[in-house]
Amino acid sequence: MANDSLTIYGQLGKRIAYLRKEKKLSQLELSFASHISKNYLSDLENGRRNPSLAILNRLAKALGIPLEELFRGVVELDQLL
Repeated sequence: MANDSLTIYGQLGKRIAYLRKEKKLSQLELSFASHISKNYLSDLENGRRNPSLAILNRLAKALGIPLEELFRGVVELDQLL
């Protein structure tokens, strides 16, 4: 099985966590600003969730970035090998 951090969801989660930390936001602050639960955000950052486009859009708005910025550097596993 592939390393969870290399899956699309794992990469996206790491990217969201990176952007959150870059903006100096706690998980609680970002969850409040994006209207999602802290537990959901934690699961998302750890690659355990398959977020909807609506959730991703709310996160991007709360981070003050364009939606496509969430996906920068996220690639298919076979492109990494």
